[in-house]
Amino acid sequence: MEIKMPKLDVSMTEGTFMGWLVPDGSTVAAGEPIYSVGTDKVETEIPAPADGVLRYGDAAADTDYPVGTTLGLLDL
Repeated sequence: MEIKMPKLDVSMTEGTFMGWLVPDGSTVAAGEPIYSVGTDKVETEIPAPADGVLRYGDAAADTDYPVGTTLGLLDL
């Protein structure tokens, strides 16, 4: 399952990937915060959408990405 830059509000077109909150290769549970995203208004922790093993992608911390950009993978 792809982990993507979320759309946090209707006008959001990109966000800042702030970084991962758990190590690469970690087993995570659905609802557990796994990365954070910043906008000009707020920084938000994003939860895992399902149970699985987190695999980092090529996303660099403190970098802006368009909504929908794949940041990593979740092996189910």
